[in-house]
Amino acid sequence: MEIRNLYQPFELQFLEVLEYEAKERKNTFFEMVFVLEGKGIQIINDHRLPYSSDKLFLIFPQDTHSFEVMEKTKFFFIRFHDSYLKTQNSEGIQKLEFIFHNHNHLPGCILKTVTDKPLIRTMIEALIMEKENQFPQQQEVIKQILNTIITIAARNISLIAPLNLNQSNIAPSLDLLNYVHQNIYQPEHLKTSNMAAAFNISPTYISEYFKTKTGQSIQEYTITYKIKLIETRLKYTNMQINEIVYEFGFSDASHLNRLFKKHTGLNPSDYKKQFKSV
Repeated sequence: MEIRNLYQPFELQFLEVLEYEAKERKNTFFEMVFVLEGKGIQIINDHRLPYSSDKLFLIFPQDTHSFEVMEKTKFFFIRFHDSYLKTQNSEGIQKLEFIFHNHNHLPGCILKTVTDKPLIRTMIEALIMEKENQFPQQQEVIKQILNTIITIAARNISLIAPLNLNQSNIAPSLDLLNYVHQNIYQPEHLKTSNMAAAFNISPTYISEYFKTKTGQSIQEYTITYKIKLIETRLKYTNMQINEIVYEFGFSDASHLNRLFKKHTGLNPSDYKKQFKSV
């Protein structure tokens, strides 16, 4: 079974398909799927339920899922880490996390408030527009819309069923990746010995355990995630190379250049120039 990882705090994707590869997958992140048009079957954890337009599905980490498309469908995917929830500047953030982690997940559309369906559709269409155009403050606008969608989703989740107060459903892979996300700027903490100690796992087993849960080695995931974060710095900020070197704990600019070029084919300066020229 394919295990999919996410290498940035969030990701947006619009997909129009006549068929969807019927392949079971597990994510190490949360995924929202909004259906703009089309009909078919959602398959999640061996349950099969019909989908149609204006349905919003929430796929939890480690859910097994797929879709069977019966007529041309327009999907919009929102993928985000647990760590993204922590970026919301809201007094209700702990409640949001609690609902997402402890909800007794059932298949089907999570929008139980009828008036929320057109509201979510409007915001999804706004995300598509923002994603397609290079407007000023694009990332800030996208984050504001995304935060609102997550909040509305959490509100609807809270109406579906009572929360399980005694048992957390956080998948082991989510714990592992959250540790990497939280310590990405502190390379010392990402050493095998320190990670093993944090999870009370044998240092000789932690690497195998991580790969079993995420499909990648600790080093592979950490490097890919770090490169994606650096790409974001180069695209959307005016940070200098030396500032990025310091932030991510590289020994010097040459170290950053070698690693970045190995994974992207460009050194950071050329990557930044290429993006700015678009």
